[in-house]
Amino acid sequence: MSNKRLLSAAILLLLLVTAIIFVGVMIWWTRTNQYDYVEVREYEGQDLSSINSFRENSIKGPQYVDNETYRLTITGLVNNELEYTYDEVLYNYPAFKKVVTLHCVEGWSVTILWEGIQLKDLIADAEVNPEATTVIFYAYDGYSTSLPLDYIIDSNIMMAYEMNNVTLPPERGYPFQLVAESKWGYKWIKWITAIELSDNEDYRGYWERRGYPNDADL
Repeated sequence: MSNKRLLSAAILLLLLVTAIIFVGVMIWWTRTNQYDYVEVREYEGQDLSSINSFRENSIKGPQYVDNETYRLTITGLVNNELEYTYDEVLYNYPAFKKVVTLHCVEGWSVTILWEGIQLKDLIADAEVNPEATTVIFYAYDGYSTSLPLDYIIDSNIMMAYEMNNVTLPPERGYPFQLVAESKWGYKWIKWITAIELSDNEDYRGYWERRGYPNDADL
């Protein structure tokens, strides 16, 4: 009887260990392949990079923004300061979709189908003062950068909330990432929390203060 109990206990222990290993493998597989079966990899005949093709190079690692408390503010040289929840941004402005390639100064690039809103629509509702020339962006992790207002408007620059038909994951900038087309990747600020209209054309963001060119032209 004692031997049978020991054998039963050993079998139960083996089953338990097997179950734990299986669950662990499934969690790992889900985390590393969660986009493989939902993201698009081709759009209108153009091949797209995978969401997993990005390299992590943010200043403080991925940020996890609480959707319930998140607010996007538009302030500075405007007549109508704005504050939006995540859902209000999505529902108040028309969606815009475009394939754009991000080029990183580290030597890698990714081509992604981005979907979001055109910043000129958001800025128009803020009623920008004529003296404003610069748009300064601030992120959840303390990062910042700036771009000329004319560039934002004339180039139809987008603030994205989806990539390859997938909602931005935290490591890619949820809730919003700037799609700074024709600019180096350090202008593509993630986790945007605030937008300021300014007349300070000499504003320098995080990497610009460390020697990177402020225009960031490719």
